Amino acid sequence: MTQVAVCGPADCTPDEAAAARAVGRLLAERGAVVLCGGYGGVMAAAAAGARRAGGVVVGILSGRDRTGSSRDLMVVIPTGLGEARNALLVRAADAVIVVGGSWGTLSELALARRGDTPVITLGGWRILDSAGEPVPGPVPAADPADAVRLALA
Repeated sequence: MTQVAVCGPADCTPDEAAAARAVGRLLAERGAVVLCGGYGGVMAAAAAGARRAGGVVVGILSGRDRTGSSRDLMVVIPTGLGEARNALLVRAADAVIVVGGSWGTLSELALARRGDTPVITLGGWRILDSAGEPVPGPVPAADPADAVRLALA
């Protein structure tokens, strides 16, 4: 079974939340397990989209307990690791879809790429080299359907 992490900011825009919900739904409809950080914003939106489509949603939490976790998670894994949980999240994934951007999201993107996990971006971070050229690795998607297609390819 394919596991796809959906990463993005806890404080997201309405458009980012809508995109994350669509990504979660589309992943669930295609039988993928949705992994996320388990809290609000993009994480909660992806969890809601996947759960409403009958999918499996796993939250890998930074805290030591379930406090503040999304109600749409089916499996909740409190780690007590703080931001270090980002490494667990992306290492457990076969692909990562990044919706929007925050510093935590950037760390997830970088950790995924360091581990050779495919990263698909939907808005948010664009990583450029010193010449202003896109760094190879993250693949931009046009919309949620394109992001899911790329993640499952």
